[in-house]
Amino acid sequence: MQEINVILIDDHAVVREGYRRLLERDPDIKVIAEGETADEGYRLVCDNQPDVVVMDITLPGMSGIEVTRRILNKVPEQKILIFSMHEDMVFVNRAFQAGAKGYVTKSAAPEALIEAVRQVSEGKLYLSNEMAQSIASQTISDSGKDIDLLSGREFEIFHLLVQGKTLNEISEALHISYKTVANYQSNIRQKLGATTAAQIVRIAIDHGVISSVDKS
Repeated sequence: MQEINVILIDDHAVVREGYRRLLERDPDIKVIAEGETADEGYRLVCDNQPDVVVMDITLPGMSGIEVTRRILNKVPEQKILIFSMHEDMVFVNRAFQAGAKGYVTKSAAPEALIEAVRQVSEGKLYLSNEMAQSIASQTISDSGKDIDLLSGREFEIFHLLVQGKTLNEISEALHISYKTVANYQSNIRQKLGATTAAQIVRIAIDHGVISSVDKS
């Protein structure tokens, strides 16, 4: 089989080292570069265009979902696999909507990541049977939840807000004006029927975007 070149994007060096060793147990997989921030990951991928990008969601700067969207705007054929601690289906759905080809949780068996990289490199979609079943059940039970009304950019800002980021910090991270962020915040509150920051956080907890003690 032809060698599969991979770029790893995760903000923890120890985590990257562990998964580099895991992936390179497979003689057909080679990690050619690593990034620890959203901006660094974006540049590495656009410059090197690997066979597969393995990317976390929670990154300094913007989220891996937003980086996925930006990479695919620049390199539409790039194959991206999201590898994250987030197990709630709202993140899985958002990742695929952004254009990711696969999603693996960090609690999955080590072999799952290798299999996912192989399948994504071949142009296939990858999602474990357990997660596929969970998506199906949530589609039936949660089809009308308000959080689905948020656009991709609104969800990105919503996620940053509930992590406690200020409007100035979000403006700097996403390279947009303070006024634009404030307008997004207003739209988010309107769509979610929330008038206070506490209500927004409560909605995020209820929908699994964060836990009661933020684990991102």
